[in-house]
Amino acid sequence: MNRKIRSGRSKMMGMDVLILNTVGRRSGQQRETPVAWFADGADAWLVVASGGGSQPPDWHANLMAHPDQASIELGGRDAMPVTPHQLEGADRERAWQRIAAAQPRIAKYQSKAEREYPVVRLTPR
Repeated sequence: MNRKIRSGRSKMMGMDVLILNTVGRRSGQQRETPVAWFADGADAWLVVASGGGSQPPDWHANLMAHPDQASIELGGRDAMPVTPHQLEGADRERAWQRIAAAQPRIAKYQSKAEREYPVVRLTPR
């Protein structure tokens, strides 16, 4: 999947996908994870830490542990450093409404989950 994204083909199951580069919170090792993204204005991306519903995915914990070491690869471009910001309250709700409208499948999964999926805004550093 990462090879496809790097070559400029960045769709999975009808969703735009980027490669999120993080550093493992315990291992300190570089990690690369394909993640669906949603536009947030002209220069920011929203990602949802659904992790299959039951718990946040490892990439989310790694991202929050080492936010200063995050970057993304998108559409065949070189890695771009980003700053993650987990959305809360009204900001999260506005972002979630756009995400759910763009991808109703995610809203369906959220409705069945026992926890609220974290939504993270990634902005260029």
